[in-house]
Amino acid sequence: MNDVGLLTVFVLSIFVGFEVVSKVSTILHTPLMSGANAIHGVILVGAIIVTGHADTNAELWLGLAAVVLATVNMVGGFVVTDRMLEMFRGKRAPAKGSDA
Repeated sequence: MNDVGLLTVFVLSIFVGFEVVSKVSTILHTPLMSGANAIHGVILVGAIIVTGHADTNAELWLGLAAVVLATVNMVGGFVVTDRMLEMFRGKRAPAKGSDA
């Protein structure tokens, strides 16, 4: 496939991805994020295993970068999920004896 064909597929995938994600109901975002976090956990375990079998320094550094990026991705997903769950919790009543 030539460069124009690859660019066409890339642009079409952006449009399709945007349409699919924008049609998802707000209630479904949190379960989808939880599923994505589970997938990222599997990717992290795979990156650790592959890095453990590295033979050269280049493979080791690439594996280390993969582990770091997978960790950041997974932790960020859990942070976003937690913030989304905060939106669904009701406002808490102020504690007794407080000025509010």
